[in-house]
Amino acid sequence: MARTLQELQKQYHTESTPGKAPRGGPGNRGPRLTGKPKNTKQTVSRLLGYVGVYKWRLVAVFACMLITTVTSLIASYMLAPIINKLTLATIPNAQINPSALEKLADRAITAVLGTDNADAWVYVLAALAILLGIYLLGVGSAYLQAKLMMTVSQGSIAKLRSDLFSKLQTLPVRFFDRNTTGEVMSRFTNDIDNIDIMLNNALTSTVSGLISLIGTFIFMLTTNWILTLVTLFFIPLFALGGGAIAKASSKYYSGQQSALGAVNGYIEEYVTGQKVVKVFNHEETCVEEFDSLNDDLRDKQFKAQFFGGIMGPIMGNTSQISYGITIGIGGILMCTAGFTPGGLTVFAGYSKQFSMPINQISQQMSTVFAALAGAERVFAVMDSQPEQSEEEREAIIEKPMIGDVKLENVTFGYNPDKIVLQDISLYAHPGQKIAFVGSTGAGKTTVTNLITRFYDIQEGTITIDGVDIRTMPRSYLRSNIAMVLQDTHLFSGTVMENIRYGRLDATDEEVVEAAKLASAHSFIMRLENGYQTVLTGDGANLSQGQRQLLNIARAAISKAPILILDEATSSVDTRTERHIERGMARLMKNRTTFVIAHRLSTVRNANAIMVLEQGRIIERGDHDELLAMKGRYYDLYTGAIELD
Repeated sequence: MARTLQELQKQYHTESTPGKAPRGGPGNRGPRLTGKPKNTKQTVSRLLGYVGVYKWRLVAVFACMLITTVTSLIASYMLAPIINKLTLATIPNAQINPSALEKLADRAITAVLGTDNADAWVYVLAALAILLGIYLLGVGSAYLQAKLMMTVSQGSIAKLRSDLFSKLQTLPVRFFDRNTTGEVMSRFTNDIDNIDIMLNNALTSTVSGLISLIGTFIFMLTTNWILTLVTLFFIPLFALGGGAIAKASSKYYSGQQSALGAVNGYIEEYVTGQKVVKVFNHEETCVEEFDSLNDDLRDKQFKAQFFGGIMGPIMGNTSQISYGITIGIGGILMCTAGFTPGGLTVFAGYSKQFSMPINQISQQMSTVFAALAGAERVFAVMDSQPEQSEEEREAIIEKPMIGDVKLENVTFGYNPDKIVLQDISLYAHPGQKIAFVGSTGAGKTTVTNLITRFYDIQEGTITIDGVDIRTMPRSYLRSNIAMVLQDTHLFSGTVMENIRYGRLDATDEEVVEAAKLASAHSFIMRLENGYQTVLTGDGANLSQGQRQLLNIARAAISKAPILILDEATSSVDTRTERHIERGMARLMKNRTTFVIAHRLSTVRNANAIMVLEQGRIIERGDHDELLAMKGRYYDLYTGAIELD
């Protein structure tokens, strides 16, 4: 049965609620990184911090904007003396009283000609030549502005993307438990792309529009103050209309981004789990659930794009009304107040040009709001509590770790209100093998998660070689622990590179030795290019057993004194299991090893076996001792009960 839209929304883009404890451990998602911008001022300030690195380029961009705007305004004003000259040439008795700026433009043209009595057409040709020069200067400054701003925006985005990726490396496992891969990926794609669009287009358009607006207003005022007042009368209409549309657009763009993150998260989850979907014939259910999320995204995109799209037509038609009324009043002033034909023509252009920056700025608001919403989500990730807390003290490491592990009275819960481990105490001397058995959810994997400090305990202590692991740098701790998990993960690259991932400074010879130790060398040599065979798609061209052998080789090359094996053979066949067990036997030699296994035959030779149930150790001892107790382990081993 397909889940409802509300259930899907709750699972894929739930907003965090202040005051509530985060939910769940592994596999139980907590608050999502979604929501509309809540602190625009702070978000803008942080974005400016990235852009401000290029302050001198920004100064140059600003100068280019000024040149582009001024040349455009001056070029427009050059039309006034041209039209006045043509009017006098065609209507000899016309009465024209040019303004001060018109006289200034006329003097510039006559200065180029070198005479005040030039023929009208020669005058026009000279004016057009001056116009061409002005426009070429404007085009050059616009080109330089675009090129400089491109370097600023791309440099800023590259730094932001790098900082976000670097931040992910410092975040605890708990963060990735609570946020899907699709959600995290949407920060790198949708959100950062929106910021890029804003910096590259919206920012320059907005600033350029403001400069143009101020410059146009000044030229309008000097041309005719009465018509300027008429034009200004319509500004409140622009502001009210644009503000109302921008407010609605902001809300719907935030909803669109949230819904897009949900769709991406769903796609990522179900593409990854396609085999599970197909084997249980859930294709139709998946389509129904996806259609529900997709329809929700469509509705929100429609509203966001609709309000973004109507901004231009509404503001454009409003400006046309303003333009028509201004021209009408200008015509009256020509007949009654001696307003020149050139002045009216220029003012008409300015009147139309005056509304353009307002429309331009209004149209960019939806892009700006979408980018700010995305930036806030990016910064939310970057503000997440890192794994390495400031209070953590660095232990003084005087000698190499030998692997003497001790847990004393450890209590832990992924949530404070739900305890997973209760008063756990155990020890493992260097070179010993400790096994954990018990039902699913008993806390076996949690113990190993605590030893690696994927999570920190609430009560008790965990020490290695007598040092509390909470005082150790995590990098040092984990460099001394190797893990082989049930879920294998191989990176895109060669077989040799994947094995070397366990210790990046390992030589080729050491990689081969590690593969031999893990019983992987023989199958690697049968591959098409041996150790140089390129693996893609998480090693899709290898069997599950082969992938696991590569994982064991990766652990072997690390030379870590502590080894954790978590269900390493649970998903392979019996023949492959024997290969893996031989590899693990060599791997465990002289290492402190913690083994989690459902197959009890794999833990018979452990120095100590811990039987866990409901977060407590209910039995402990070696294989023979536990059988003699005839308790839970005895029942599991003899098949009287089964592990669930």
